[in-house]
Amino acid sequence: MSNPLRYTVNCSLLFTELPLLERPAAARRAGFGAVEFWWPFVEAVPTDRHVDAFATTIEDAGVQLTGLNFFAGDMPGGDRGLVSWPKRSGEFRDNIDVTVGIGERLGCRAFNALYGNRSDGHSASEQDDLAVENLALAAQAAARIDGTVLVEPVSGAERYPLLTAADVLAVIDRVPASNVGLLADLYHLAVNGDDVDRVIAEHTDRIAHVQIADAPGRNEPGTGTLSLDRQLTALAANGYSGWIGLEYKPSTTTVDSFGWLPRGRRAVAG
Repeated sequence: MSNPLRYTVNCSLLFTELPLLERPAAARRAGFGAVEFWWPFVEAVPTDRHVDAFATTIEDAGVQLTGLNFFAGDMPGGDRGLVSWPKRSGEFRDNIDVTVGIGERLGCRAFNALYGNRSDGHSASEQDDLAVENLALAAQAAARIDGTVLVEPVSGAERYPLLTAADVLAVIDRVPASNVGLLADLYHLAVNGDDVDRVIAEHTDRIAHVQIADAPGRNEPGTGTLSLDRQLTALAANGYSGWIGLEYKPSTTTVDSFGWLPRGRRAVAG
């Protein structure tokens, strides 16, 4: 690839050999200058001490925080976000200012709002209407720091309703804000059967962030059958100049899993 792609390490899936607060420095040692995280705390509103410890870790490591998820519930337990979940909508709203505040301190401007699973006792339309309200609130807060709210299709979660890029764009089109964009996780799109090449060809201008993993397995590029190299080249050719998040499960150790990406291409250019 000859395009100027910028890579960022998802420290919620990579470097799990280490405690969470040691991962940004490990990414730096591996040659990367940028990291992203899922929500790194147990609760929606952590203590100031815990927030400060996380932020200080990023600062001390000398890496850029490029992406942060809003609180998404119990991810290991199967939760996939609170945006459309009526019973826990209040937690999401309480989390907005905390998340954007961390972004403001660390120069992070991309915030992933996982949509949430369908819940019993509420119609799909009721949940979708709530999601539009919550995404608008999140976008309003993010706009204060020139931030963008991301919405992504997800695979492997039976009750998560957003499977394709078109599903996400239909939601985004309902939100009265210009700073809500598609998070194109090329792995999730491919596994869900979306036409990834077509998404890139038709919607690069709507893509605000990209994440990658190979399939099957969700391991590092080169372990599966996806045409990630070609697709990333197409994204760059279409004008995408944002980050490429390495959001995969390493098939070996994290450090060894970076073998597909020469060290000279890991650092943040410019």
